Amino acid sequence: MPRFAANLSMMYTELDFLDRFAAAAKDGFRAVEFLFPYAFAPAELADRLQSNGLQQVLFNAPPGNWDGGERGLASLPGREDEFRRGFAEQALPYAQQLNCPRIHLMAGLLPGGADRAAHQQTYLRNLEWAAGEAALAGLEVLIEPINTRDIPGFFLNRQDHAHQIVTAVGAPNLKVQMDLYHCQIVEGDLAMKIRQHLPTGRVGHFQIAGVPDRHEPDHGEINHPYLFSLLDELGYDGWIGCEYRPRAGTTAGLGWFEPYRAAQAN
Repeated sequence: MPRFAANLSMMYTELDFLDRFAAAAKDGFRAVEFLFPYAFAPAELADRLQSNGLQQVLFNAPPGNWDGGERGLASLPGREDEFRRGFAEQALPYAQQLNCPRIHLMAGLLPGGADRAAHQQTYLRNLEWAAGEAALAGLEVLIEPINTRDIPGFFLNRQDHAHQIVTAVGAPNLKVQMDLYHCQIVEGDLAMKIRQHLPTGRVGHFQIAGVPDRHEPDHGEINHPYLFSLLDELGYDGWIGCEYRPRAGTTAGLGWFEPYRAAQAN
């Protein structure tokens, strides 16, 4: 039975961020993820997790100037020192203090006219380094293909490219974050993509949202219950991040979650 993590950057936004932990737990979630933890002290976040019986399963490494439009640093030539400092001095300590087993490394944007090969080589070197540092702490690092409708110019867009990169780096703790929302928009054929990639052991996390509007997973063109059953069939026992924007209040839109609620505590 699938286990779901509430994404607190998108869900429960009717509440202040620190109040979202209790709301997610009250609704039956036993795990959370979000974009970034860095605006809050690790001890403050750890207290919210512990007091609400929640597990932190994912967050992102520092992405550069997010408010200025940057969407990651991992593939950006000339920004290697900034990427590595952010990972070593911020992401890793937060992951350790929050007992979070995985960190997403956003690839970043490919400027017009940029040398894609240079970005690829920078990406490979940074991922190899980050995977090595994470392995010392017993953690995984993830990369995620993202569609260019939501983030125009994002360097990594396709599942096959992500798996080629993971294979090229060759670190066992470097895996792919398979967001079915992004995959549907770029590639479709979700069931076959899952059947192709999940058995390799290189998929470390799933995320979901309805397509095309990124609302609840019972809204739109994807048959999520079928895909959840497929994940069960293939033996996936990890978390599925609910990275969607509720249409009219988070709790009011959790009808899709009801068949799975009782199994979350297992």
